[in-house]
Amino acid sequence: MPLYAFDGKRPEIGRNCFVAETADVIGGVRMGDRCYVGFGAILRGDYGDIIVGNETAVEEGCLCHAKPSGLLTIGSRVTLGHGAIVHGREIQDEAVIGMGAVVGFDAVIGRGAVVAEGAVVTSGTVVPANTLVAGTPARVIKTIDAAKRAHFNRVKQVYADLAETYDSRLERIGGKG
Repeated sequence: MPLYAFDGKRPEIGRNCFVAETADVIGGVRMGDRCYVGFGAILRGDYGDIIVGNETAVEEGCLCHAKPSGLLTIGSRVTLGHGAIVHGREIQDEAVIGMGAVVGFDAVIGRGAVVAEGAVVTSGTVVPANTLVAGTPARVIKTIDAAKRAHFNRVKQVYADLAETYDSRLERIGGKG
């Protein structure tokens, strides 16, 4: 598990998490239980801190970073999609940041909100709970209904279960190491 101390700050990883060997977790990062951090993901808690709740998935190629002396809080059961860039202030519980989306500094993504793939949530924006935002800059498209929320919860459970079992199921069969 690639963990790096920075200026005396050390990452803290919860129980039953999976952090891919090509991911980087740096400095002031505190992660809850049953989290998944995919290959090539970066959580950079060097000059700001990052707190990640339980059962959150930071998918492959995602970059999370807080502003200088800032705090990025990522709630529980959050999905940060492949290749997303997250510099926001707060991603509340059960939110979804789509693949390739960008969340600017000091943005707040409400509980259960969904940022569509490729959307750009500009700095300081507050996305209301249980809404879908899309576009550049992102704007509210609709409210998330119960069926869509149930779908996202199933996906979140897949990643929480995967985090707990990935190490025992993954086997290197070639390459370095």
